[in-house]
Amino acid sequence: MYKTDGSNAVTNDGSKIISELMVKHPAAKMMVSMAESQEEACGDGVTTTMLICGSLLIEANTLMRKGINPLKIVDGFRLALDISKNQIIRNEKVPDNEKLIQVAKTALVGKNITSSSKIFSPIIVEALQTISKNREHALAEHVSMYKSRKGGISDSKLIKGIVINRRILLDSLPNNISDCKIVCLDSDIKIRELTRNAEIKITSADNLDTFIEEQRNRKKRISDSIFESGINAIFCSGEIDKEILHSLADLDIICIGELDSSELRNLSQATGAKIIETPMDIHESDIGECGMLSWERRVQSDKVEDIVRIENCKSPSIVTIEVGGGEDVVVEEIVRGLHDALRSTSLSMKSKVVSGAGSIHSSMAQGVRDEAEKFGGKERLAMEAYSRALESIPSTLVENSGGDPLDRILELRAANMKGTDSFGISPKGDVVKVDEVWHPSLVIENSIESATETAISMLRIDQVISSKNSQS
Repeated sequence: MYKTDGSNAVTNDGSKIISELMVKHPAAKMMVSMAESQEEACGDGVTTTMLICGSLLIEANTLMRKGINPLKIVDGFRLALDISKNQIIRNEKVPDNEKLIQVAKTALVGKNITSSSKIFSPIIVEALQTISKNREHALAEHVSMYKSRKGGISDSKLIKGIVINRRILLDSLPNNISDCKIVCLDSDIKIRELTRNAEIKITSADNLDTFIEEQRNRKKRISDSIFESGINAIFCSGEIDKEILHSLADLDIICIGELDSSELRNLSQATGAKIIETPMDIHESDIGECGMLSWERRVQSDKVEDIVRIENCKSPSIVTIEVGGGEDVVVEEIVRGLHDALRSTSLSMKSKVVSGAGSIHSSMAQGVRDEAEKFGGKERLAMEAYSRALESIPSTLVENSGGDPLDRILELRAANMKGTDSFGISPKGDVVKVDEVWHPSLVIENSIESATETAISMLRIDQVISSKNSQS
């Protein structure tokens, strides 16, 4: 995609494409809003939602041409939606570790990192499981991304801690510190400046020496307080006085400043350190720990940043996935895909999973068809249309593989009616038993609900416009 600002992006991610669209038609804007809602709620399933909604509108248009009132179609769609939700409940399963890995791998399929899904899927699950031990809900927002810009994709790994890009002020600062004790300080490491304007009148050289000596003593008290706390590293959000910095370096304490609030918060959550306001009163309960703190000097550039690694934290509530590889466009797409997979996997850990590859959509379609037999009104036609719209997902999968959609859909219907096993579409377009493709049930449920409500909204609007025209 070429953007209006001259930049470009290479992606196969539905949400990314939708976010860059510049649409003016009201119906198109509703579709974009629906896609954004699906992305915000689940982080996956945008393309599926768009396909189902489009198919529902096509089916509704066919029914309206036959003279069926849009409100009857709306009633049928609502009935079919409830039946589909019940079918999801009947098909969903509690995920074990292997199924969680398959959920992550499924979410990565279709992205530019499909070939590397075997590398990233276990990393994603391990990251979320590590976080879940230390906080109530493990979310994608608790996993940060770091682009190493070296090596290859296979060099990617999980860091149980965080990586910070900041300039190391002194080469003499300690490095490769094992079992490092850390303090997070939300202030400067220097003498506090006066808040009022004041003039100091010095009448003799002795007074000047006394003033300078007192300044040094105050700085020494700050250094001594930090040293006596027994820590190895201190991170702060403000500036660091040069004399204090050199004093701490002599005491083998690394000191890094000018962190923003999010970095300081992430460091606190990774190491267990409390964010405090002053270095003069550090308690043992304020101190955090990590297994290894190291820094690497980077060649000077416009950014002027070195790499600080805080790794092997004992109980981190935030972790980092280090993504290898050098090309920015490729790495950006990888990071986007990882974020989607993290959201899907975190949803699976909170709920249950259903089989993918078009299996769950075929199962829902069959459930709607079976229930439609009990209705004698025109709602039945709308319910049958709804089932055909659901089958647009396996049909698209077959079409993408170069197969014949009609033959495969009929074969898929027959296979799913035979027993309890779930059948779907393979990458080659064949009907096969599904055991390695899984979706969070919340993603599928939210997808069909969003698609149905959007289609219903458009049908209701169409009905209002049509009635106004007939009255005029």
